[in-house]
Amino acid sequence: MKPAFAGLRVIDTTHVLAGPFASYQLGLLGAEVIKVENPSDPDQARFQGTDQDLVRAGMGTSFLAQGAGKRCLALDLKTPAGRDAMVRLAASADVFVENYRPGAFEEIGLGYDRLSAANPRLIYCSVSAFGASGPRREETGYDNVIQAFSGIMDLTGFGDGRALKCGAPVIDYATGLTAAFAISGALFQREREGQGQHIDVSMLDVAMTLMTSHCTDFLQSGTHPRPNGNEFGFATLGMYRAADADLMIAASNLRQERRLWTALGREDRAKPDNFARIEAYAEDRAILAGIIGARPAAHWEDFLRKNRVPASRVRRMEEALYDDQLRDREQNLTLSDPSGRLDGLQVVGPAFRMSGRRAEPPLPPQPVGAQNAEILRDLGLSDAEVEALCVAGVVRTTANAEP
Repeated sequence: MKPAFAGLRVIDTTHVLAGPFASYQLGLLGAEVIKVENPSDPDQARFQGTDQDLVRAGMGTSFLAQGAGKRCLALDLKTPAGRDAMVRLAASADVFVENYRPGAFEEIGLGYDRLSAANPRLIYCSVSAFGASGPRREETGYDNVIQAFSGIMDLTGFGDGRALKCGAPVIDYATGLTAAFAISGALFQREREGQGQHIDVSMLDVAMTLMTSHCTDFLQSGTHPRPNGNEFGFATLGMYRAADADLMIAASNLRQERRLWTALGREDRAKPDNFARIEAYAEDRAILAGIIGARPAAHWEDFLRKNRVPASRVRRMEEALYDDQLRDREQNLTLSDPSGRLDGLQVVGPAFRMSGRRAEPPLPPQPVGAQNAEILRDLGLSDAEVEALCVAGVVRTTANAEP
């Protein structure tokens, strides 16, 4: 089979993480993605990462993580010529993604109404911190700010009054996946109705969806959730210290709870219902802590797995990356680069598998404006017109970019 989005063109004018991650997902499914950056102020993710040589080259690992499969165009959208080129590019596209302050693209003449007039089938996706409507629409924010604003930080921690940010930028990534999902839905609807549309994705809205059960419970009962660290309402669901490492156990439902207690020789602790589990929490936890602490975590992983009780010792990310499970799933994609600059680069692939085809980006991450000339020529510009844009500074010319 061809890739799911083969033949679709996506214009990605986004920066940092959420927006680029959305277009990266579309590229993994075969879409042609053109990343558009300001020649004098490219994506700041290019200058983030622990490898300083890559950072100095504008190819920091924060960019590399989601830059594969994208052709790069450095275009100054603040100039009339740059905007004209963008309108022509959007007219040839299926999807346009931006993540600037709401209203910013309208102010320079590249809002949905303008581009939709040039291409009525265009799916125009706007990603912002608080959304395109409401009193906070013009406020900016990043993952950590939205974690603080939404209440996720307040729910994370050990209940000692110190809020805790999630270690990974979960809202950024969830926003990127949400945008990719919304774009996919809009493309499906376009196939039935023939019309494009505007998608408004809010990081705050995404954050609230990540707390769906907490929100519903509070709206129904008025009881605000409390941070419980690594503990849950049931003693058989939570983290315990084994003899050498921390172990997370998830005997969540009554069947799993009974299997756990039976395997441990304490079938007498199995409960008839969840209310009884809540009432016996303190005593059950003390019993489990004593049992689990007597043996190494590896023993308990094997023991509980054989007794069909979900469990895992707490691993470092590096160990998970090289685990046989991820190797078998080919979750890490290894890229080839004929230039040799990034040959062998490993990036994380999609979190799903399709029977028809393995998702794999066709290009390694590219330098700023690497495909300037070929993209502009594809739009019908002559060599003289491309040269004039270069001289005027509308597009970037570098040693890495095409002349």
